[in-house]
Amino acid sequence: MKKVIYRILLAVNAIFALSLLIAYLAVHINPEDFAFPAFFGLAYPYLLLINLIIAIIWAMLLRWEAVISVVIIAMGFTHFSNYIKLGKPNGDKTNTFKVMSYNLRLFNYFESKKSISSETKVVEYIKTQKPDILCMQEFYVMGNPADKEISVKKALGGKYYSHMKVIGSGKNRFYGIVTYSRYPIIKKGDIVHPGSSSLSIYTDVIINRDTFRIYNNHLQSFRLKKMERSFIEELTLPDDKETLSEVKSLGVSLKKGFVKRALQAQIVKDHINRSPYPVIVVGDFNDTPVSYAYRKIRKGLNDSFVNSGYGAGFTYKGNYPPNRIDYILYDKSLMSTSFEIKKVKYSDHYPIIAWLRKRN
Repeated sequence: MKKVIYRILLAVNAIFALSLLIAYLAVHINPEDFAFPAFFGLAYPYLLLINLIIAIIWAMLLRWEAVISVVIIAMGFTHFSNYIKLGKPNGDKTNTFKVMSYNLRLFNYFESKKSISSETKVVEYIKTQKPDILCMQEFYVMGNPADKEISVKKALGGKYYSHMKVIGSGKNRFYGIVTYSRYPIIKKGDIVHPGSSSLSIYTDVIINRDTFRIYNNHLQSFRLKKMERSFIEELTLPDDKETLSEVKSLGVSLKKGFVKRALQAQIVKDHINRSPYPVIVVGDFNDTPVSYAYRKIRKGLNDSFVNSGYGAGFTYKGNYPPNRIDYILYDKSLMSTSFEIKKVKYSDHYPIIAWLRKRN
């Protein structure tokens, strides 16, 4: 009996250790060429946890096999620091400007009958945070977009310049992204993502006589058809045929998302590389730190959570497993002194805030 249990545990260990190794490949392989590792990259934090638990079990049994998962975890330790930060930073906010990014989930217009109340509460909350630069995604508009842009500006206190890009979504309905800045805006532009409703805009602002380019992004979502179901529900449907169909459909949607985001990440990165000014790149990438899209965009930039965050970095808390998909990246001429994830429940994303300042 002991031999059977040993063999089962060893087989499970081998499967999850290999899965974690495959996850590491996700950042290096373009999903358009080979999407298989991207699925494992999406599951990285959970594969990491399982390997850690297995290593602890082996250690408690005083078995050398504990080394298997420990070595595999150590091989990808840099990915761990993209999710969890153990050392609390100094947090000095002197002479900084405050950057906030928030996916609003369309102000919950399709989630709650109290949508107007939800919108008011969200705007009131953001006003209390007093961001110097505010980037919002899934910004929902009923009526004239220009009027909405102005009304939100007034509700935030009025002392903002703004840049909004929306797409029509029915009669007098629009959704998109918007950037508000306390600093003067000298140029606005948008980035086209072919064959997609995903949006990216760039906004040039003057901060203390220095010009910075702010990129606000909402990259391709997975567009899962039954968003109200959790992954567990998808896998535990009573009808086996229906279960198989659901899983297959889910896999196809995930693959399409990986491929489109990889293309969009390349487009955004090419634009960043041509920027005449230092950049700040924020938004909902809809992909994790163990992904090709994140690695592509982050190359040459710093991550505010990695450099000045603390604790777990999960920013998404919807029906699907929590993960980190919202970011504030910045040019190396800047430094991030503090980073916070605000655990408020107005959306399926948490707002994130970074305090930045120019390096001496």
